[in-house]
Amino acid sequence: MSQSFDADLTACADLVRRADPERFLAAMAAPVAARAVLFPVYAFNIEVARAPWVTQEPMIAEMRLQWWADALEEIAAGGLMRRHEVVTPLAHVLDASGAALLTDLVEARRWDITREPFEDAAAFTHYIETTSGNLLQAAALALGPAAPEVLRDAGYALGLANWFRAIPALEAAGRKPLVDGRPEAVRALAKDGLARLRRARAARRQVSRAAGAALLPLWLAGPVLRQALRDPRAVAEGRLGVAPARAQLSLLARSLTGRW
Repeated sequence: MSQSFDADLTACADLVRRADPERFLAAMAAPVAARAVLFPVYAFNIEVARAPWVTQEPMIAEMRLQWWADALEEIAAGGLMRRHEVVTPLAHVLDASGAALLTDLVEARRWDITREPFEDAAAFTHYIETTSGNLLQAAALALGPAAPEVLRDAGYALGLANWFRAIPALEAAGRKPLVDGRPEAVRALAKDGLARLRRARAARRQVSRAAGAALLPLWLAGPVLRQALRDPRAVAEGRLGVAPARAQLSLLARSLTGRW
């Protein structure tokens, strides 16, 4: 659903610009109407992702996440809801199924509070799929029809690439971000992420052009995962990345062609 850019949407866009510049650029490369959907969803993600990190008190972090879970419940119910610069525009773009996807995302973020390592590889995959994957699904399905399995593959590939780049900061914060951090294990993860990215792109026709605007953030996923595959030690050493000029040209090309 499209809507004009009021003060709330402008605040959402500004939050994304400051806190998630890559998704901001991807949203700005999307059609104007799509931005009114993407900015509230991305702003929501920022608020939820940072909730467990802004306090050392687990109970306060839980309360912050529960606040967002309650807001999503109100959106799903479709009745009266709290007034908030992110929640209000989010309610205009989400239906009950989109709210359910983001509710599961909030639940997955509770792992960030515990600061415990992932139990096993399945738990790690579930976390990436339910955070990055659900975010991408909610954004895409709010824009247009798309096959959920394609969105899950794309969301996992994007989430894994972003997770790899966050590993130095996570380790500096005392976290154990990978079940197995050995180079061969990192290489296997990167190989799997690339396979899922290729599978998603091979099924591009199952994602409408409108929904495809939510997949523009994938523009850096392939290069980052290929770097990790070639040089897995670059993950822990924080050497993953793409030259800004090259990255922006790649985004421009994908936005013009729609071939995310």
